[in-house]
Amino acid sequence: MPPKAHLVKSLSASPPLARALAERNYDEPTPVQSAVLAPDAAGRDLLVSAQTGSGKTVAYGLAMAADLLGDAERLPRASAPLALIVAPTRELALQVHRELTWLYQYAGARVVSCVGGMDPQREKRELEAGAHIVVGTPGRLCDHIRRKRLNITELKAVVLDEADEMLDLGFREDMEFILKITPDTRRTLLFSATLPRTIISITKQYQNNPFRIEVTGGDGGHADIEYRAIRVAPGDIEHAVVNVLRFIESPSTIVFCNTRNAVNHLQASLLERGFSVVALSGELTQSERTKALQSLRDGRARVCVATDVAARGLDLPSLGLVIHADLPNDPEVLQHRSGRTGRAGKKGVSVMLVIPARKRRAELLLSQAGIDAVWGTAPTVEEIKALDQQRMMQDSLFTDESTAEDLALARALLAERSPEDVAAALARLYRSRLPSPEDILDPGERRSRDNFDDKRGARDNFKDRKGPRERGDNFAPKGKPRGMENGVWFRAAIGRQKNAEARWLLPMICRRGGISKGDIGAIRIFDASTEFEISASAAEDFSQKIKRPDKEDNIRIEALPNGPQGDSAPQTRDRKPDFKGKKYEGKNKGKPAYREKPAYQDQPQRDDKPRYEEKPRYNDKPRFEGKPRHDAKSRYDDRPKHDAKPRRDKPFNFEDAPPRNKKPKHAGAHAGKPNYARPDFAKKKKKKHRG
Repeated sequence: MPPKAHLVKSLSASPPLARALAERNYDEPTPVQSAVLAPDAAGRDLLVSAQTGSGKTVAYGLAMAADLLGDAERLPRASAPLALIVAPTRELALQVHRELTWLYQYAGARVVSCVGGMDPQREKRELEAGAHIVVGTPGRLCDHIRRKRLNITELKAVVLDEADEMLDLGFREDMEFILKITPDTRRTLLFSATLPRTIISITKQYQNNPFRIEVTGGDGGHADIEYRAIRVAPGDIEHAVVNVLRFIESPSTIVFCNTRNAVNHLQASLLERGFSVVALSGELTQSERTKALQSLRDGRARVCVATDVAARGLDLPSLGLVIHADLPNDPEVLQHRSGRTGRAGKKGVSVMLVIPARKRRAELLLSQAGIDAVWGTAPTVEEIKALDQQRMMQDSLFTDESTAEDLALARALLAERSPEDVAAALARLYRSRLPSPEDILDPGERRSRDNFDDKRGARDNFKDRKGPRERGDNFAPKGKPRGMENGVWFRAAIGRQKNAEARWLLPMICRRGGISKGDIGAIRIFDASTEFEISASAAEDFSQKIKRPDKEDNIRIEALPNGPQGDSAPQTRDRKPDFKGKKYEGKNKGKPAYREKPAYQDQPQRDDKPRYEEKPRYNDKPRFEGKPRHDAKSRYDDRPKHDAKPRRDKPFNFEDAPPRNKKPKHAGAHAGKPNYARPDFAKKKKKKHRG
């Protein structure tokens, strides 16, 4: 039976849906769509485990068609919702809204979305006007239910899409609230990429004997995704992203980073190189996110740099490439990231950029996810230019039919210029539209240790470190002085005046030059600069990489062709002295010896100095001892007393004093005023209180 006939037969009870699928060229159903249409799954609760991008939206849209339509070809007039779809993110909810709108367009369905970040009053008006299917995020749906805006009494089907992501985002309480208050006669369809224990517990509590469907994507991860792992040096991550974008042509690409700062930094770097790029992170508002996604769908932007949380539920039909600039934290995140591409039967490419220090971790992630990736190096400039030449010959400029005006202009150009000049100008014009590729050096496998005469390896060389400000030389032959025989010296423009220390200079040198610790010999720190030694096998690559500007630090590094040029003795901590019969001089060599102090002896007490108890007190005045305090005569009684103030000639007499204007007893407002005679006022009669 042909695939299209199989699909039509499966949808014989829903001709409107079959018509919509035929217009979208859905001739052959995906495995998850065939599973939900099986006779054993008809009318039962479903627990579906399928990878992201396997056609789950259309699958549960087909699965609930019998509950919504029954034997009818069109739905009745919209009133209370018949189906409720719960999605973890705004982007996924809006994507489901678009998918179900065209799937049920010939059935007369009215689909309403209720997501966070949108106008709740507009959603309220749409719900009051009636809806057949409501799609939303958990928080906004719970808010409408609590405010009595969403009528759930007539629900026949409830779908939880990407349930594992809703648990990761902390929506378990909202999910359980929705499942508790919806009618018991509903049909519950739960779709999830993974099935953790929490999903199983929700299934046992809120589903009635669910039919388990598990759809695998084939061996080695998703069958429609090609996985590649690229070895890059730590300082070449951005350059590798540029070259991968130039080498693999895709209408739209997602580059994943682990932090917001990394997203902003990489977006700015790609914009400087001429890429049309947008960023998605948690700090953007809903309107900014909508504009960024719309620019990707319209083709105005080709690259999207995003974090894991910001890209959840993101679906771009033209997405053909996923780049992991930072390694994911676990295999599930790796599958979710890569699942953004390779959807609906289309091919996709997932590229991981792996620095040498993270190779073991990348291998473990791929092994746990069951992915067999192809390891290699980043595309080189020569490979990209050769590919550009092939693409130019196949460009629409040559394949499209020329008009009369184009031919007239071509003849005019050939009359003025030679064909070679016209072709060269066309090549320059074509290359000017493309960002320039970057020079990338292959970090290669782990370097051999043939340069080390000591069989203990590079790790044991750290035992010879002189201190935090000087490292020993790993390249000196036996029996010769350390530090200057078999290495190339470089100078960094930072020293002790800026608190330079070997413990952070060492990783900085490794990152700037893309080398390991075993390739670094002696490190000598002076006041204004630092000189260090690099092995001869890594010196050439190191010289090329330090010429590139570094955005994390502005420390200038230059080569020293004539060897170290600092002080004759490095300003570092001295080695421990050898005390075999020799006196330790150390830093005090050449300085005058210290004066030896005599041994401590107990000196006798001086006899000419009186003891403390015999000292006279109070200026040799006798102390008043034995007398009570109140009988003691003050020592100030013998002071001369001042003469008293002379009295008046006439003694003071109260009778001769002028009359005083006394304040009345109850003066009130008349206080401080002359005592005028006040008339006697008749007392007012008290009014009796009438209770």
